[in-house]
Amino acid sequence: MSTDLAFVIFIIFIALVFDFINGFHDAANSIATVVGTRVLTPRKAVMWAALFNFIAVYGFELKVAATIGKGIVSKDSVNPWVILSALIGAIIWDLFTWVLGLPTSSSHALIGGLCGAAVTRAGFEVLQRGLIKVAAFIIISPLVGLVLGFAIMVLVLNLCRGKTPYQVDRVFRVGQLVSSAAYSLGHGLNDAQKTMGIIAMLLFSGGYLGGDFHVPIWVRVSCHAAIAGGTLIGGWRIVRTMGMRITKLKPVGGFCAETAGAFSLILNSLMGIPVSTTHTITGAIVGVGSVNSVSAVRWGIAGRILWAWVLTIPGAAIIAALTWWAASLLGWAT
Repeated sequence: MSTDLAFVIFIIFIALVFDFINGFHDAANSIATVVGTRVLTPRKAVMWAALFNFIAVYGFELKVAATIGKGIVSKDSVNPWVILSALIGAIIWDLFTWVLGLPTSSSHALIGGLCGAAVTRAGFEVLQRGLIKVAAFIIISPLVGLVLGFAIMVLVLNLCRGKTPYQVDRVFRVGQLVSSAAYSLGHGLNDAQKTMGIIAMLLFSGGYLGGDFHVPIWVRVSCHAAIAGGTLIGGWRIVRTMGMRITKLKPVGGFCAETAGAFSLILNSLMGIPVSTTHTITGAIVGVGSVNSVSAVRWGIAGRILWAWVLTIPGAAIIAALTWWAASLLGWAT
């Protein structure tokens, strides 16, 4: 039992490493617009985002964690090596796309890794219906972000009619502090819960939660602390892509994109849908940028991002499957 417990503790550590990487990989989502509009310096922006990523630990139901823990693969197919293989697949994919500066989804990398490892161990019948919801929102999430970003931008521009550019800029430089805080809250609320679900699944499969699947309070706090710490480190390669290369943003545009993204993330979290924060904010930025002109959006960059989205789940799944297969050949995984 002591060896098993030591292995479980090691996997929890790796899960928190993934959560930390999720924080600096997806820090771009929380701060790209507020940095791109020069409302905050990068250092101040990551501190602001980290604060609200951690605050999300309080006062919300853990519906996303429950979806990850019970709705993606059958609990019977999961053991510590499946969890470890899933985390390795997600971490390698995240670091690979971070080096390339591509804002892919850490969430979908984790889900892909979990599916790849579980299917390699027990076959495709272990996949659950919750995976359909996740797959659907790969398309729905950026579209919702795009439509909301476009609609909010149009509404704000109409409300600001007759105001000078200086007046508009002055108001929304302050407003963007609020919208970026709300977006960071949504990011922490949705993304930290995914790692919580993985750790809770590990504890449940090992018999450490008793007969009732739940997320202990220490898991909640440690996951939010890890993602907030990763956000403090920041992922500057992706910040440049998100905040400066897709389209040029002013504070009013940054406010609209972040508000659209925050609304979508918080709503999906309350419904228990594990969406991609990356997909959501990218759609919102494209929606805001296209209000002025479709040509204002750099569609070549957007196309590269889209391809990275399409490849994330199968890419992480393949890495996780190979990890589990190698461990099985060595007699470690069963």
